Amino acid sequence: MKFLKNILLIFICSQQILAQDNTIAPKYSNEFLAIGVGADALGLGNAFVAQTAGASSSYWNPAGLLGVNKWLEVNFMHSEYFAGIAKYDQLSLAHAINDKSALGFTAIRFGVDDIPNTTQLIDNNGNINYDNVSSFSAGDYAFIFSYARKLPLEGLSIGGSSKVIYRKVGDFARSWGFGLDAGMQYEINPRLKLGAMLRDATSTFNAWTFTLDDETKNIFLNTGNEIPQNGLELTLPKLIFGVAGNLPIGKKGFNLGGEIDFDITTDGRRNTVISANPFSIDPHAGLQISFKEFVKIRAGVTNMQYTTDFDSSKKFNLQPNIGLGVAIKGFYLDYAFTDIGDASVALYSHVISLRLKLDKPKNALK
Repeated sequence: MKFLKNILLIFICSQQILAQDNTIAPKYSNEFLAIGVGADALGLGNAFVAQTAGASSSYWNPAGLLGVNKWLEVNFMHSEYFAGIAKYDQLSLAHAINDKSALGFTAIRFGVDDIPNTTQLIDNNGNINYDNVSSFSAGDYAFIFSYARKLPLEGLSIGGSSKVIYRKVGDFARSWGFGLDAGMQYEINPRLKLGAMLRDATSTFNAWTFTLDDETKNIFLNTGNEIPQNGLELTLPKLIFGVAGNLPIGKKGFNLGGEIDFDITTDGRRNTVISANPFSIDPHAGLQISFKEFVKIRAGVTNMQYTTDFDSSKKFNLQPNIGLGVAIKGFYLDYAFTDIGDASVALYSHVISLRLKLDKPKNALK
């Protein structure tokens, strides 16, 4: 457990250093990286840090890459949010170097395309000219490079990730960012596993630059908006603890598994079940029933929070998720049906992901 103590030490030190100047650390920075990847994980309410063992572990917990037992594992996901307005895609690759180490890579894009640009709708003479309306795209990209290794202590593995973030809003603004993640998994026995993930361990830095011509600047000023300035945006560390377990059901090949995670954020009070300053705790959990690894039925809950109604009354809300997975000889197809917010809003999304396990290619020339 010494490694876990080291994670806590890094976590606390990072928070103390950044507390000296929190004006450059807004809440929900790089929030597209908090959505999650993989229909299997989303169906479980994103409770996946302890049990992750595939190519998507680069995102969830790099220590889980040691669960890859093939030469190459490929994972791809596509989903759409807000009635198809936003597209969210992920591609993950993982390679088992040997039985003690593995490499992983994940690429993520969350984007909205064909956004009307109406800043030039009214010309210099005050006339509306629709020919001046153009379109642009806003996209957030992340590239995560990971490495995992088993430690001499039986059942303990660690992993680390470096991530490059690129965010672009048309020709108006863009940013480059860099950050580090660290994770561990500890298998107490075949039925119980612990996991910890420290995201943005040293904080993730995004350097923003804005490119606005004089005409656009005048439009900002005339409409009472501030002209954006180049600056630095920080994403503060987040610590996630997870406990996963599984039990056989009868003697027919059925198994019941589940996990509960606790996300500990450090960017001040959030609307979570346990809300405080500077730490807030957001629990989420998932269950799944499987039959000989061929079929899995999943359900999970996340985004537990209290909301205030118009009459100032408060009520407790949560986000339900369900999912289904099938596996046939190294081919995995997963589906998740998720609600991205309050159930009363009814903004549900369909998520599909594919996973392939590939053996090392054989040399045809002998």
